[in-house]
Amino acid sequence: MTASTQTQAPAAARSGAARSVPWLIIICGCLIAALTFGPRSAMGFFQLPMLADKGWDRTTFGLAMALQNLFWGLGLPFFGAIADRYGTWRVLTLGGLIYATGLYLMAIADSPTMLHVGGGVLVGLGVAAGSFSIVLAAFARHTPPEKRSIVFGIGTAAGSAGMFLFAPISQGLIDTYGWSDSLIIMAVMMLAIPVLAMPLRGSSHNAAASQAMQQTIGGALSEAFAHRSYTLLVSGFFVCGFQVAFITAHFPAYIGDLGIDARYAVIALALIGFFNIIGSLSAGVIGQRYSKPKFLAGIYIGRSIAVTAFLLLPQTPTSVIVFAIVMGLLWLSTVPPTNALVAIMFGTRHLGMLGGVVFLSHQIGSFLGVWLGGYLYDRFGSYDPVWWLGVALGIFAAIVHWPIQEKPVERLQLAPAE
Repeated sequence: MTASTQTQAPAAARSGAARSVPWLIIICGCLIAALTFGPRSAMGFFQLPMLADKGWDRTTFGLAMALQNLFWGLGLPFFGAIADRYGTWRVLTLGGLIYATGLYLMAIADSPTMLHVGGGVLVGLGVAAGSFSIVLAAFARHTPPEKRSIVFGIGTAAGSAGMFLFAPISQGLIDTYGWSDSLIIMAVMMLAIPVLAMPLRGSSHNAAASQAMQQTIGGALSEAFAHRSYTLLVSGFFVCGFQVAFITAHFPAYIGDLGIDARYAVIALALIGFFNIIGSLSAGVIGQRYSKPKFLAGIYIGRSIAVTAFLLLPQTPTSVIVFAIVMGLLWLSTVPPTNALVAIMFGTRHLGMLGGVVFLSHQIGSFLGVWLGGYLYDRFGSYDPVWWLGVALGIFAAIVHWPIQEKPVERLQLAPAE
């Protein structure tokens, strides 16, 4: 029996119905994950046409994307706590509306400030309230422990599918309608989220109401930050955000700087999204059977090796495609084992909030990756410093994940099995 099946017995073991996978919830949650992750992963395609039209520099666009990632992270613990207490559907509905508003304001932005508020702050908060982190917490509360890692992999793969689909969709919309109208079209798409969210009603408070030991939000946070493995997990996930956000926001422009045809940027991000599906599903299966901390360490080492090879070897259309495939396999494969570790350590009662805190670290890394990408490019005329910083951070992440212990806190170890 794996660590997760031993330690996550809470609500599932008490109910026979909880032993089956709720496929309607899984399907609707996956569609939401694809919708929310798709447009924000395609933001890089809007950079060059927007800047050419507005006359802004890359630092301006980079700051907007950095703010988007930062507010995604800042919003997650709060939206996660609200979903834990009052139900997932309300938070997802709010997320869809905020997301749509942010994309619309980004489309009509006539100043950097409006771009930063719409495409940065509001889109970031919209993604936070409607992201797969909220969805995965809902999955955990309706899925038995022995299937949780695999279901996390399915949900993460759905977000990857959104990236895969929206790469060609976004470029096609831009080519046909222009960047501004394309953003408005995607804003309308976000209005489907409140409808899809209806089956995801419920909260961990209700699911855990009969637990012998109820825990306050403050108590949960104090316990988490006093737990060494949790703080290591938080620090390591920072690196994931730094690496993937930099590539998402700046890779299309980087490909253009190399003199490689722009269509390869579309192909590359689509390949990252496609192979991310495979990587996420595989991570769910691997994380259910093997050590999650060591698996995570291997992912970060793999990323550093891939980036190093890409930078040192001749950069051609072929190397771009190979790099995209390798990075796709490693892209969001960190998410299923990371979320599963939080659930193992602390249970599902405050999973939305505690998982949100971990993801906040991810988004602080995303902020720095995106912002530094634009800032250092404008300063030095090259993305190389950020690439190499990402390599060093990948090694750091592998080191901090290795000693993480895959077991519940003492409170859960001493609690009666449920």
